[in-house]
Amino acid sequence: MASVLIIDDDDVARTVLLRTLTVAGHEAVGARDGVEGMARFRDHPPDRPVDLVITDIFMPNQEGLATIIELRRASASLKIIAISGGGARASLNVLPVAEALGAHRTLRKPFTPAEVMETVRSVLEG
Repeated sequence: MASVLIIDDDDVARTVLLRTLTVAGHEAVGARDGVEGMARFRDHPPDRPVDLVITDIFMPNQEGLATIIELRRASASLKIIAISGGGARASLNVLPVAEALGAHRTLRKPFTPAEVMETVRSVLEG
């Protein structure tokens, strides 16, 4: 199974994603923002690198678009899924920008565990 890093400042969303992926047999670890996420990415054991990053877009300290750029610089082959509810007003759709920056797929919040698992499967197999 895959090693997955989940970066999301929403504690509930991050916990649900962690549980969903863990129940499916993946090794999942979470981070609250891009700064913490990049630290976890870099500190991950070299013999078990991160296979997939799922990152929210709107977060404090370092938002998701900057995190995607930094992840892409660190690993051209890393699989990335961007997620977003659209920001504070839920009207700003930056998911196409995330794809242009290197996200393999995007998911708009709210999503179901089945949608997450289908997207994860598709990205990991692709």
